[in-house]
Amino acid sequence: MARSLLDHLDYYVILAEAGVGEAEAIVVEELVLAGDGTATGLDSAGWGAADSAGWGAAGGGWWSSAAFARELRTDAGLRGRAVPVRRREAESAYRRLAGAELPGEGTLRGLFQDRLPLAGSPPLVLTPPEPPDGFHELRVYRVLFAGDLGEDSLPRLREVWRMSLADPGERVVGTAAARVAGDAFTWDVRRIGPGTAWCLDVTVRLGGPSDAAVGPLLRELTAVMRAEGLIPVTIERFS
Repeated sequence: MARSLLDHLDYYVILAEAGVGEAEAIVVEELVLAGDGTATGLDSAGWGAADSAGWGAAGGGWWSSAAFARELRTDAGLRGRAVPVRRREAESAYRRLAGAELPGEGTLRGLFQDRLPLAGSPPLVLTPPEPPDGFHELRVYRVLFAGDLGEDSLPRLREVWRMSLADPGERVVGTAAARVAGDAFTWDVRRIGPGTAWCLDVTVRLGGPSDAAVGPLLRELTAVMRAEGLIPVTIERFS
């Protein structure tokens, strides 16, 4: 797994128009995770002057808005202006916009003032799935993303994950797998709707004494999809 893609927080630059010009704001986010790796909330903060849509701070400054985080995932126009970036790119944009160094991640977390709650409940399991031999627990997660993958994304994902690709016309376009100590993970890259959403369906087979590898693996998978321009929405658990 490519740890070079992984920052602790998620960073975006917001352009004036979709795909055009320099950044006029930056946004910092973090999914709030429960102990089993599911998402219970989304924290976010942004820096920038108020734009025509009303987002931002008068004269420029930090702001926090659950409504903005929700709209970023539901409004195609706003989403088209948001570019997922690494921290070093956010630092460069912030330096140009604010004339200062981007605060450390501990300070940035202190700017999260308006959490977007994500609906979550324990997985409904009418008949507990039987784990295969050699494993003691089976789980299924879905990591949901807003946006669309570019035409070059699937070849890159195939290279990063050594993923087997399915027919491009199918909803499941590829499958990959990894082992972490005694645990086994497989994930399907699935198209939810044309141009609107994608997901990773992740099957977890636990063979070790704890589930400590689940959260980091889910975050790494999410980081790879963000690098292809998608915006994480939530992490759910089905079993």
